[in-house]
Amino acid sequence: MVEELVTAGVALACTGTVYLMAAARVVKQYERGVVLRLGRLASEVREPGFTMIVPIIDRMRKVNMQIVTMPVPAQEGITRDNVTVRVDAVVYFKVVDAADAVIRVEDYRFAVSQMAQTSLRSIIGKSELDDLLSNREKLNQGLELMMDSPAIGWGVTVDRVEIKDVSLPETMKRSMARQAEATRDRRARVINADAELQASRKLAEAAAAMSDQPAALQLRLLQTVVAVAAEKNSTLVLPFPVELLRFLERSGLQAQAETAAVEAERDGVQRPAPGAPRPSRTAVEHGAEAALPPELADLPPVEDLP
Repeated sequence: MVEELVTAGVALACTGTVYLMAAARVVKQYERGVVLRLGRLASEVREPGFTMIVPIIDRMRKVNMQIVTMPVPAQEGITRDNVTVRVDAVVYFKVVDAADAVIRVEDYRFAVSQMAQTSLRSIIGKSELDDLLSNREKLNQGLELMMDSPAIGWGVTVDRVEIKDVSLPETMKRSMARQAEATRDRRARVINADAELQASRKLAEAAAAMSDQPAALQLRLLQTVVAVAAEKNSTLVLPFPVELLRFLERSGLQAQAETAAVEAERDGVQRPAPGAPRPSRTAVEHGAEAALPPELADLPPVEDLP
């Protein structure tokens, strides 16, 4: 009798151990347990920690509640300004309702992935190339809104969507490079023209100041000579101002006039006054004959010479 009781006790203990091992479940901190009893959803979702289920009758599915990082494959599309691009993105989402994630959708990860691809294609067709390159924050918000609306019914919320890379055709890259180079060239020319305008204004002000003080021009000339001589050149270029040349020209004409006047006074030749009548040719010839010396006065006329 005692042996039978011991055997029954051992069998009961073994059965209890097997039952305990089959019914015991451990839910981690970042998980939630969804229990299906005979195919129907149990009223409560199992929280983290140790929990028990009915073996064979209950089926528990653990759902990860962490934020999932899912890369979106590169999608090729045509923008609104007819440019073919390839865009890839990354989606950050998490499960907020474990029961809905299990019951309402077959595979919430696959559903989110497909929804991200279709939303990305849609946003490419609605956007322009400049927006994809420079205004990504706005596009990211648009993608998040497009994906978050249907995902709420699956017990999933989209935390963030980021566009990672935009691949352009080689021809478009070359065109954009030429455009950027032309823009930089235009800016450089505008800056140079503005500098020339400012320099011309300053030169005009300097010329006006030098015209009032002629000595300033000589000082500027000396400064230029000093600056050129400091370069240790074998050839020294010395510029002459136009005013200096005009001064030398006037001085030369005045010296020639004074020399002619002195020579006229020395030879005894008097020039007629500006208003006096000029002597005739006959009078000049008679005056010339009268002025001949006695040795030449007796010579015959030119017509009588042989």
